[in-house]
Amino acid sequence: MANIKSQMKRIRQNERRRVRNKAVRSELKTREKNALLAAGTEDEATALQIAQKRMDKAASKGVIHKNAAARRKSRLMRRVARAGAPES
Repeated sequence: MANIKSQMKRIRQNERRRVRNKAVRSELKTREKNALLAAGTEDEATALQIAQKRMDKAASKGVIHKNAAARRKSRLMRRVARAGAPES
């Protein structure tokens, strides 16, 4: 444990941020899963829009990198398109 007052404050701040970031990352996974489950239904557009919005917001807040958000959105769109495509 740190003896320096500023370092003790930094530890408290980091812990608060860690918990907040963990919640955001968890929500991102949930939104991606919901979008995949909604593929091919009438709720697909809404679920995709919400998932993309959450990814963009997480990137703007610094929870994930902006390129990571772009990559995840791209992969999600491809997976949803494949899942929603009619079987041939």
